[in-house]
Amino acid sequence: MTAIIQYNAGNILSVANALERLGERYVVTDDPVEIQKADRVLFPGVGEAGSAMQYLKAKGLDLLIPRLEQPVLGICLGMQLMCTHSREGNTQGMGIFDTIVSKFPPKGLVPHMGWNNITALSSNLFTGISDTDDVYFVHSYYASLCHETIASTNYIVPFSAALEQKNFYALQFHPEKSGKTGSKILENFINL
Repeated sequence: MTAIIQYNAGNILSVANALERLGERYVVTDDPVEIQKADRVLFPGVGEAGSAMQYLKAKGLDLLIPRLEQPVLGICLGMQLMCTHSREGNTQGMGIFDTIVSKFPPKGLVPHMGWNNITALSSNLFTGISDTDDVYFVHSYYASLCHETIASTNYIVPFSAALEQKNFYALQFHPEKSGKTGSKILENFINL
């Protein structure tokens, strides 16, 4: 059973649909007890960092998530909130990943929206995936490259497309919107 964390930050339905296509049972919840009981946890998100973190703090989820021991996968805003700090709204993150989230410089079209490949893949999360496979991005902020980077992408600047630290994984792109490649990544996560 997978718990999808509900924190009023978008894209829950598309993530739930992706799990249904894989035959995975899930619950959408912000209940700490249900989250702790789950075999794995998805932490998706679309929206603004500051207000999302306020909701997490109000529910005590900002303290719970970093203590989880089962596999946890952050997606897009979920990934950014798992980092040390986001410059979006000067938001203190959960510090699971030791990197800063910054806004893309105004040298190109922002947000970064559309298909792009991921390179330097170095995790079981990417079993069966190659660096010629494309995934779908929609974001204006990015996590800098760091020692926890397990995949990178270059859009205006090189950035972390994925991060890993112990049982915590995170993707800047949307696997639920990335066709067969994204489905395979979600399947790999379920099978960790």
